[in-house]
Amino acid sequence: MSSSDNSSGNNDDSFVDSEISIPRSIRFWIMLLFNIPSIICSFCVIIHIILDRTQRYALHNHAILLILILALPIQLMDINFYLVFYHYGSILPLKPIMCLLWWFADYGCYSGCIILMAWLAIERHILIFHDRWVSNRRGRFLFHYLPSISIVVYILLYYVISIFFVPCENNYVYTLPVCGTSPCHQSDGVLGIWDFIVNTTTPTLLESIASIGLVLRVQWQKRRLRQSNQWRKQRRMIIQLFLVSGLNLGLNLPLFILVFAHFSGLPPDYGAQPQLYFFFFGYFIFFLFPFASLSQFPNLRKKLTRKIVGIPSRQQHHTATIVPATRAIPINRLT
Repeated sequence: MSSSDNSSGNNDDSFVDSEISIPRSIRFWIMLLFNIPSIICSFCVIIHIILDRTQRYALHNHAILLILILALPIQLMDINFYLVFYHYGSILPLKPIMCLLWWFADYGCYSGCIILMAWLAIERHILIFHDRWVSNRRGRFLFHYLPSISIVVYILLYYVISIFFVPCENNYVYTLPVCGTSPCHQSDGVLGIWDFIVNTTTPTLLESIASIGLVLRVQWQKRRLRQSNQWRKQRRMIIQLFLVSGLNLGLNLPLFILVFAHFSGLPPDYGAQPQLYFFFFGYFIFFLFPFASLSQFPNLRKKLTRKIVGIPSRQQHHTATIVPATRAIPINRLT
């Protein structure tokens, strides 16, 4: 890949055009204080799902696990690159590979998580209303494992190839966030439109439709069948989807509407600052997603709460029953 290694000064104009008005020091502490507990919670949930046999084989946990794993580069690389940038005023070291890695985490993993969240909403319909589809090995492969594997493989292949191997010229501005620009493949007509429509807009719309449809479908089925016990079993899964989708759509949907308006002809100056704010607060999706996922695991939640508060785990105390001893009287004493 041919590239140009440019570095510009951190002047006021570039600051206004590329960053929100919140001071960098405040953004530094916001990201740091939210990211640390989020990473800890992510690893706790990931380890719990992998090590616990019941949770590992539960189909409704697999999409959550994939999202948590794919979000780790955002938490460990993307946000840490921001922290370095906020502290030093530039990405360090000043090398193109750092910008490429930043783009992969910021664009690739971010879009990948959005696609997986859309699949999470769609899969909930299958697991709740069409559980017979995944009742045998063939059904589980076709309607559960194959879509999940295909999505992950597509995400990795598309963004690794488009960011690292597409023969176009990147412009690296080390003194601006995310190296001041986007990967050069997004300026390409076909790849840019594909990335915007297929990888961002369509998953957001699908998640909106699937989540709202699930709410309406659950309410309609409850009134029609009047089987409250059946819905209690699915309650945690439904609540978890509401938390995840509400968080994602509440922060991402306005952003994509604004981006779509720019894509459709709205001048770039209109809504530029709100768009930057949506980009910044969009990271709260990944700060809060592990805690929303934790709602699915009450035992893990109680265990973590006890450790944080410092409450020792309850141990079963065995109480010995004291039986009064009776003195044996020899038979010959009774005669």
